[in-house]
Amino acid sequence: MAQRVRKAVFPVGGLGTRFLPATKAMPKEMLPVVDKPLIQYAVEEAQAAGIEEFIFVTGRSKTAIEDHFDHSYELETTLRERSKDAQIVALNSWMPRPGQVAYTRQQVPLGLGHAVWCARNLIGDEPFAVLLADDLILADTPCLKQMIEAQNGAEGSMVAVMEVPREHTNRYGILDVGGEEGKLVNVKGVVEKPDPAKAPSNLSIIGRYILEPEVFDHLGRIGRGAGNEIQLTDALAQLIHGNKPFHGLRFEGTRFDCGDKVGFLQANIAFALARPDMAAAVRKILDSYC
Repeated sequence: MAQRVRKAVFPVGGLGTRFLPATKAMPKEMLPVVDKPLIQYAVEEAQAAGIEEFIFVTGRSKTAIEDHFDHSYELETTLRERSKDAQIVALNSWMPRPGQVAYTRQQVPLGLGHAVWCARNLIGDEPFAVLLADDLILADTPCLKQMIEAQNGAEGSMVAVMEVPREHTNRYGILDVGGEEGKLVNVKGVVEKPDPAKAPSNLSIIGRYILEPEVFDHLGRIGRGAGNEIQLTDALAQLIHGNKPFHGLRFEGTRFDCGDKVGFLQANIAFALARPDMAAAVRKILDSYC
């Protein structure tokens, strides 16, 4: 039986240039959707899937992330003195336990594949998850939990997938599909950002992965690909060519691209409307602009 997925990698070393000047001094992963930063949503999703170890691959000027996943004793003391019990729960109820969080640096910005490779010594020889905080998913069952349940102890790797417009395939890693069974897609190949005319399908990988540790061997030797970066997609293609089981899951839920300004605004609206304490007021505001 395959090993249980216990560890998750969160690549958070990017510069967030599309959100400048907001991200000049604040990591893009700390941008709030309603009242929680993007990275907290990703960690809570991992917790719901049974993840026990949280590995952040950071870069320069990312200390706000480390501070967010630590106690703020001055703030907590002030809240206790003012009997702000609900706020204390909001601060601490989701926090990983001591020893569950680790950080490593991506010292050179060489892309997602390189960021994942930087976590190799913290992962070791076991399967692991990768979550991209930019891809925020609103779902009744968290996306990573859906993936782990779909695997059901089977070996091999899995990615979350969704259909994209054919003209947008040059923005994503696109699957070459070998067949489908329910929500599971058998993957026989993957191409990074193909021209729409040459794309094998319009089924795109989004930022959720369950990967076998062999991916580190491929990441260590594939060299730079699209964008002059080490592409995770290229390493996934090598896994598939090695006859390792590889599946895509058509997950249930709505994905928001929070690396894009419009997608980020959409996420704030959708998550606010999903909140019983805010939905009516937000609908009233939206109606006033229609």
